[in-house]
Amino acid sequence: MPRNRASRYGRYSGGPDPLAPPVDLSEALAAIGDDVMAGYSPERALREYLRRGSSSREGLDDLARRVNARRRDLLSRYRMDGTLQQVKELLAQAVDAERKQLLRDAMMDDDDRAFRELRLDNLPPSTAAAVNELTDYDWASTEARQDYEKIKDLLGRELLDQRFAGMKQALENATDEDRAAINAMLDDLNELLDKHRRGEDTPEDFQDFMAKHGDFFPENPRNVDELIDALAQRAAAAQRLMRSMSAEQRAELMRLSAQAFGSPELMAQLDRLDSSLQALRPGEDWTGGEQFTGDEGMGLGDGTGVLQDLAELDSLAEQLGQNYSGARLDDLDLDALARQLGSDAAVNARTLAELEKALREGGFLRRDASGDLRLSPQAMRRLGKALLADAAKQLSGRQGNRETRLAGVAGEPTGASRPWQFGDSEPWDVTRTMLNAATRDPGSASTAPLRPMRIPGQARDDGLPPHVAGSVTPPRFRIQLDDVEVVETEARTSSAVALLVDASYSMAAEGRWVPMKRTALALHHLVSSRFRGDRLELISFGRWAQSREIADLTALPPVREQGTNLHHALLLANRFFRQHPSMQPVLLVVTDGEPTAHLTGGGDAWFDWPTAPETVALTVAELDKASRLGASPIFFRLGDDPGLERFLGQLARRAGGRVVAPDLADLGSAVVGEYLTARFRRGWDADDWLL
Repeated sequence: MPRNRASRYGRYSGGPDPLAPPVDLSEALAAIGDDVMAGYSPERALREYLRRGSSSREGLDDLARRVNARRRDLLSRYRMDGTLQQVKELLAQAVDAERKQLLRDAMMDDDDRAFRELRLDNLPPSTAAAVNELTDYDWASTEARQDYEKIKDLLGRELLDQRFAGMKQALENATDEDRAAINAMLDDLNELLDKHRRGEDTPEDFQDFMAKHGDFFPENPRNVDELIDALAQRAAAAQRLMRSMSAEQRAELMRLSAQAFGSPELMAQLDRLDSSLQALRPGEDWTGGEQFTGDEGMGLGDGTGVLQDLAELDSLAEQLGQNYSGARLDDLDLDALARQLGSDAAVNARTLAELEKALREGGFLRRDASGDLRLSPQAMRRLGKALLADAAKQLSGRQGNRETRLAGVAGEPTGASRPWQFGDSEPWDVTRTMLNAATRDPGSASTAPLRPMRIPGQARDDGLPPHVAGSVTPPRFRIQLDDVEVVETEARTSSAVALLVDASYSMAAEGRWVPMKRTALALHHLVSSRFRGDRLELISFGRWAQSREIADLTALPPVREQGTNLHHALLLANRFFRQHPSMQPVLLVVTDGEPTAHLTGGGDAWFDWPTAPETVALTVAELDKASRLGASPIFFRLGDDPGLERFLGQLARRAGGRVVAPDLADLGSAVVGEYLTARFRRGWDADDWLL
């Protein structure tokens, strides 16, 4: 029997977490819906949401700001003369140790001592020139000779570290055999790249090279192209590093490079490598440079790494900007983002990418016949459901903090069922309930004797006739609360509902555009999902009025045109009422201004401000027709204009209606509540819908 072993748990780091919950689209859909209703295209609304993010998640703009901040930090922290400073310090140590040895060595010939001191005293001020001057100097001090050899070793390791990351540390205290292995690798690498440039290399050539020298390449490239990509990015960064130095610093390093490992051949090998890489990857940035202003010196290898980081940050900024053709969040390099900003940034970016993919591929956005991206019916239903829930919550608060039930009760069965909710008094749909239980858990069925089950709200009985009770063994299911469905009913009286919404430019200018659309969407969802026997007509009115589908109204952009043509809107509403003579008419009007336009006999819109008597007369005449059809108008007055208050009050008194002046944030619940009240005023009380 295997022994128990201690388990160690930690954060999952193997890509997308397979146990992570699916992304929640509710918040994204709500934000995108608001932007669409404000006049944005769905494509732009999606982009804006991805840029802004949410209260709990960074957006693309937040990540881009962090990328730019890290870039500024790198430029302001470092300077690129770290290797020159190290060489200068080692040279000073070597010369100082040599001078001390000359003073201590009493056995040295005086002329020899004087000559040595003269050479040390006359070293050129240039560090590179001084190092080259001492190439053939016969050091009297062992310590001084070691410091001078460290200069050659440092230069060799730094130059190799520029092309092969990590080489500086790997070659510390390197032996002659190690240096020979480096030279052999460079020879073979240059031969491989030359063959690749001529198109003569084979996969076997790459495999043989990696078998011999794979330890030098921790990136573990899978083919020669990946090898070239990694080397070219590093080499290009090394070139940019040199161009980021001053002309004097650059000249110093070029002169010092000949001393690397005491072997001029090394520099020749590296020059050959750079030439091949530049020819194979001309698209890399080989000529750029940066302006460093910091105080922390960087060596050639580390500085090259910083230049690579800067290039990676520039690439991330472009990806996060999404300003190029065909941009998608799938383009984001999440590994690079994690390297530069940490794993939290990569998680946020991955979530945004999943949101974008779910919205595009999950049926929430689709293209219409003209090719324009639109919110799909599925998205409209999701938005409407959320807006209706908000309206119901506000409505219940106004009615004494009772939950608002927006489903039909005590009416005719519709033939459908719906999930049970707390407070429902409708009878259970037993068939659907049992089927849900069986589908959810087929293994729960048993053949135990059936025991009578008492359904809440029903009288107690034995469940089965006496002569069969206990004698049958039908399947038994374990029913959970989520399995229960109730018979859906609807009221016996159907309504023809006309919602007239002001679409004049003042609605947009005063911040009422989006609340108006949210209200229409909530009412549309209520009618289409809970009162399917009703008919809803959405009519917008500006200079002209127009009957609209909910998707068209939701996407309607604000247009700067003058006119509030309530007359035309009432014409369309009355036509709608006459088309449904057997239904109870419900007339709801949302507006923020007096009518300033009417429809002429020729079909033109005639505008005048202030309101002309002819416009008032035609509007009132059409309102009288609505009254004769049985509609008692309810006006929702937005704003505090005294003139509008007087005008709508007069209209309401004339037509037997009333005026409601809700706060803008409460508009949706006000319209929904008045619709319910108007719908059930014949034999029903709206409070019956509040449990």
